[in-house]
Amino acid sequence: MKSHLPRTTGRHRRTTRVLAASLALTATTFGVAGCDSAAAGTLEGSRLELPVAGGTAVVDTASLAVNARTAHGRALVLSGPAGGGLGKPGPVTRTAHGARWSYPAKGLKVTASSERGRLRITLRADRDGSVSWPVTGTDRAAAALQLPRGEGLDVPVRDAFWNADAEKGGLAGSTVDVSEGLSLPLWGYSMGAAGVSYLTPTDIGTSLRLASTGGRLRTTAAHAFDAGEDTRDYEVSFALTDGNPVAPAADYRSYLAQRGQLGNLRRKIRQNPANGKLLGAFHAYVWGDARTASGVGRLKQLGVDRMWLGYDAGPDPMNAAAVRAAKKAGYLVGPYDTFANGQDPKKADSPTSAWPGRVYPDFCIRKADGTPETGFGNRGCYLSSRAFEKAEPRKHYLADRTRTMVANGADSYFLDVDATGEVFRDHGKGHEMTKAGDREMRLARMQRLSKNLVLGSESAQSWANRVLAYNHGSGTPAADGLWPLEKDRKTWGGYFPEKAPGAFFKPVKLPAELATAMYDPKYRVPLYETALHGSLVNAERWELSYEKLPEQKTTRALLAMLYNTPLNYVLDGPTLEKKGPEMAALQKYFSPLHRAAGTEQLTSFRWLTGDRSVQRTVFGDGTLTVTANFGSRAHEGLPGGCVDAKLRTDDKPRRLCPAQANG
Repeated sequence: MKSHLPRTTGRHRRTTRVLAASLALTATTFGVAGCDSAAAGTLEGSRLELPVAGGTAVVDTASLAVNARTAHGRALVLSGPAGGGLGKPGPVTRTAHGARWSYPAKGLKVTASSERGRLRITLRADRDGSVSWPVTGTDRAAAALQLPRGEGLDVPVRDAFWNADAEKGGLAGSTVDVSEGLSLPLWGYSMGAAGVSYLTPTDIGTSLRLASTGGRLRTTAAHAFDAGEDTRDYEVSFALTDGNPVAPAADYRSYLAQRGQLGNLRRKIRQNPANGKLLGAFHAYVWGDARTASGVGRLKQLGVDRMWLGYDAGPDPMNAAAVRAAKKAGYLVGPYDTFANGQDPKKADSPTSAWPGRVYPDFCIRKADGTPETGFGNRGCYLSSRAFEKAEPRKHYLADRTRTMVANGADSYFLDVDATGEVFRDHGKGHEMTKAGDREMRLARMQRLSKNLVLGSESAQSWANRVLAYNHGSGTPAADGLWPLEKDRKTWGGYFPEKAPGAFFKPVKLPAELATAMYDPKYRVPLYETALHGSLVNAERWELSYEKLPEQKTTRALLAMLYNTPLNYVLDGPTLEKKGPEMAALQKYFSPLHRAAGTEQLTSFRWLTGDRSVQRTVFGDGTLTVTANFGSRAHEGLPGGCVDAKLRTDDKPRRLCPAQANG
């Protein structure tokens, strides 16, 4: 992945309102896409006008430049002309909802239509090639870029930190694979009291290039048309917003809901009541004595009423007695597993990589030249999800693995990698698949697991939101500088001692640029929660436990409460004794808030101060309101470094100052 993160400058107060196209569908929104003549817009020369929620979109059929007029008469540039030109367009033909035309020199057929309040443009190629479009952020009024890196960023386009190149933590000169490097297939811009959302449902084959032009961040999408990858279709939907920084994600939530692609945690709980134990729970991977029945008893003794407990797949998993103790305490408990890696079973360095029969090497994903796709950590190979799916009815490799892993009574499961953006094309004979096919196979097996287990995965992207109950990783806007830091074993820690590996337990001081890129609250916005809160429970990466980054603890605790998302820990016996009371105090504060709002939509986000140091969220129809002060000065009675949360049933706010939490 190539991309980067936030830093300074204040900005004026935002309202909580977002346009109908963003937060909710209204009768008007539906009416815009009707089949009457008004919905079809007007065509004059190369100028195609189409109605959208909040105004009118204007497409130049000669260049694919897109402009808009808001209902208030303001002119906006939504996209510049396609990069590199498209050649002379063919004749334009009117349709019920817009128009269609072609670019013969590029082998492209285009349709533009007004659909449910959005401008929808699709390109279909009759040959392999590429297009650089839309070209965004060119409007002089463009003030900030919204980018769903992890939970989400709002980056002022003139900010010096972000206009620096990747090596200095900035975004300039970087390219993000939309299907891998973004947690949601979208981006957006704020232009004062107006804005625009860009959705790319055809994210596989699509990338987003970021450039600094005249000290301003601009973005250009590019799509590769590839018959072998089945990416000959490209779609972009544009929606006008009021400029609220989470409006693009709100628009995407509506988009998913309209298509039946938005999961519902309440429904998941009805289907498997154990999912309800996620509400109010912190998450922790346990090691050493913390994974024993006595360790579980210590957690309960501290007053922790809900926890998700996970353990690695090493030689000493949680035993049946520990699992019984955890379930009796009201906790969820489950193993780490992965179906993605295969190694020679005689030499495998992890039990999750050892498979029976000839799974290795027969199921290895093969590149076009026939060589295997090397597995993570340069170990073994990545295994083909299609090979597993074809074999499963007869061989039951996955069912047998799962049955073995939960024989101790575990009621949860963490399936690494399956829901991440990294998917593969497989040329292996008998199990060929495209990247989209890889997604389909993974979804099929995750769907089976989710019927009886509380299922989670790593850095889950939106396409997996219906099958997962929880997600470790999409809460972290991981900047590129994190990966080389984690590989520096001397600084980061290694995988020893076995019962408390330094990689998870050793405290680390982040370099200043990395700390800014990942955790400066001025640039953090809840895009992922706006899109998917109430569908699944999202947390940070498990190697970035709450205690791993001491200098970011207060900020991370405030963000967790503000976004209504759990903190993620790693625990061994000594850590439980030393840090357990603090963790218990934080969980005690979080639990009633998450129980009340964990199944609700995040309906509002705004900054209350010009420097963005004080932020507020609302969940549901006022079910929960949270105000966090990331600054050093009090704001309307709320001290710096503290958070106030008010449930609808509360007489007064509940206050937490994380630095003072001591159990």
